[in-house]
Amino acid sequence: MCYDIAFSANIESIFKYLPQLKAGGNLDIHFDPTWHKIGMSYPQWPVITHRNGLQLEQFTWGPIPKLLDTLEKVKRQRQLYLNARSEKVLENGTMWNAIRHQRCLIPATGFFEYRQIPGWKNKIAYHIKSKEQEVFFIAGLWALSNSWDVDKPARIPTFTLLTRNANPLMAQIHNGGDNAGRMPMMLTNELADEWVKPSLTDTDICEILRYELPADQLDCWPVNSVRKVKPDDATVIAPVIHEGLPALQL
Repeated sequence: MCYDIAFSANIESIFKYLPQLKAGGNLDIHFDPTWHKIGMSYPQWPVITHRNGLQLEQFTWGPIPKLLDTLEKVKRQRQLYLNARSEKVLENGTMWNAIRHQRCLIPATGFFEYRQIPGWKNKIAYHIKSKEQEVFFIAGLWALSNSWDVDKPARIPTFTLLTRNANPLMAQIHNGGDNAGRMPMMLTNELADEWVKPSLTDTDICEILRYELPADQLDCWPVNSVRKVKPDDATVIAPVIHEGLPALQL
């Protein structure tokens, strides 16, 4: 699944791609550019919602469902809710179906995934980004979650990032592990604008979630592992050459 994302642009750059957001107010949030955040650190992240109008806000990545009713359960299982399969949004009885009307957008400049190479000991990390624009939008859902952190109020706004079946490029990169063959639910700017409209029906939601970003609209290259502590700067996405690395079929 997708646990590693980046937003290395200036926060105001979001308005270039969603100019209608400027009319919503709440534009003074502070968010330092970051070349990598891991979901398991449950970071604050800019999100776009439609609560009393289109809004740019900061939510915490990682909902805390009511079934996680002890601190031990939160520590052990919260990471399972960092991502949500898009197929579950319209599946009755799921948490994601219950909050399907609480839709949001997660802006990003890139994300990271690991590729498994037959015969190689270690997987190879890749940085993936849009070829078309600096900032792109991932479909998400938000929820007010109970917090087990003593320094936070009882309810905190949180979000999950939707994933879908991988396109042909991402299927080659995210090709190992229990959740192989997935990618973030990346949207065009037009679909991003539609995704947060309160008037969407389930049919409309289903139609948006069918969208698959074409592989030729993505750029990618190998980088050093992002699961090792390093400075949060452009070196995180510096290309790395691996001798004998099989080429991706584009």
